[in-house]
Amino acid sequence: MIKRIFSPIRRLFEHRTSSDNSNSLKWQFAVENSKIGVWDWNAKMNEVFYSVESKNILGYSDNEIGNHADEWNKRVHPEDKAAYNSDFQRHITGELELYKNEHRVLCKDGSYRWILDSGKIVSKDKNGKPLRIIGTHIDITSRKRNEVLLNENFNIITSQNKRLYNFTHIVSHNLRTHIGNFKNVLEFHESSTTQQEKDEMFNYLKTISSALTTTITNLNDVISVNSEYNDLNNNIGINGVVRETLGNLSIEIATKRATINTDLPSNLYLKGNSSYLESIFHNLISNAVKYVHPQKTPIVNIKGVQTEEGFEISISDNGIGIDLEKYKEQVFGMYNTFHESSRDDSEGIGLYLTKIQVEDLGGKITIDSKLNEGTTFKLFFPKEKAFLLNKKKESFNTSSTLNQ
Repeated sequence: MIKRIFSPIRRLFEHRTSSDNSNSLKWQFAVENSKIGVWDWNAKMNEVFYSVESKNILGYSDNEIGNHADEWNKRVHPEDKAAYNSDFQRHITGELELYKNEHRVLCKDGSYRWILDSGKIVSKDKNGKPLRIIGTHIDITSRKRNEVLLNENFNIITSQNKRLYNFTHIVSHNLRTHIGNFKNVLEFHESSTTQQEKDEMFNYLKTISSALTTTITNLNDVISVNSEYNDLNNNIGINGVVRETLGNLSIEIATKRATINTDLPSNLYLKGNSSYLESIFHNLISNAVKYVHPQKTPIVNIKGVQTEEGFEISISDNGIGIDLEKYKEQVFGMYNTFHESSRDDSEGIGLYLTKIQVEDLGGKITIDSKLNEGTTFKLFFPKEKAFLLNKKKESFNTSSTLNQ
C-alpha cells in the first residue's frame, strides 16, 4: 500500500509548481480528499514542505507551521521520540527500505493525536546520500483507541477466565474436604458405642454443616455479577480466615495428631477476597498436615512478620519436604507432584493455583524446603494490601496451639 501511495505523491510534488498540469491537479485532489497529509523533505536545505492536510490534522492552519523539520519533531511525544528518530535514521542509512513509524504528536489544543508517519527516499546524490524524501501523515487516533479498548476487554476476559479457573479449584478442593469430613464423622457415628460419642459426632456434623454453608456463601461472592472487581477489595481479617480453615481441617488435624502453632497479629487484614485467601491457607495447611514425616509428630507453624514493604506470612512444617535441587523450577507448575511415593489424592494443581491466587491478591509466594526436614512457604503482601487495621494494636498475638 505504501508503495502505491508514494508513486502518485512523488509525481504530485514533481509537478506541484505547475498549476495547469492536469495530472498534478488530479493527484492533488485525490490526496486532499483522502485526508492524508503529505511531507517533502529537502536534505540540502533541511526544509520540509508540510501539506495543508498535515497541518489540519494537528489543528493548525496553513500559515501557522513553517518549513523546518523541527516544526514536526518538537511536537512528537517525548515517550515516542527515540523510536521515531531511530526508524527515520535506519531508513536514511538503508537499513529499512521504507520509513514507517507510529507516534503521538502535540496538537494546537494541547491534545495528542496518533500519526502513522511513512516515507521513502526518492533521490540520492552520487555518494548515495539522500537528497529528498517524500512521505505521508495518516491520523490513526481512532484505531489506537480501539486497540486500547480491545486490550482492556482482552484483559478483562483473561481475568474472568482465571477467576473461573480459581473458582473450579476452590469448589473441587474445599467442598471435597467438607464431603470427606461428613463421610468420616458419619462412619465414626455408626461405630460409636455410647450416646455421648454419638452426640459428639452429631455436634461435629453441625460444625461441618456451618463451615460448608460459609464456604458456599463465599463462593457465591466470587461469581456474583455485581462483584466483578469489588470482590478483590474487601478488608479480610487473616486470623479469622486461618481459624476457619483450621476448623474445616479439624478432623484431618486430629487424625494426624498434628500441632498447629499460630503467631499472627490479631488486627492483621488483607485487602482481597475471602474465598481466595481461604483457599490459599486451606491448600498450604492441608498439604503440611497431609505430607507428614512417618517418624515425626507433625508440627505446623503459621507466623506473620511486618516488614518495611508490607507483611510476610510463613507456613512451615516438619514433613517429608521437597527436593528443590530436583524440582525447584516445577514446584508451582501445573500437574506436578514431588514426592517419591504415589498418592491418589495428589492432583498436582494445588500449588499452581495457590500461586495464581496469591498473585491475584497482589502478593508473592516463595518456597524453602529440604527433603526429610520440612517445607516453608512464605506469602508476601505489600503494605497497600496487608496492613494492621488499628494502629494502637500492633503487638503480635501470643503463640497459640491447636492440638487435636
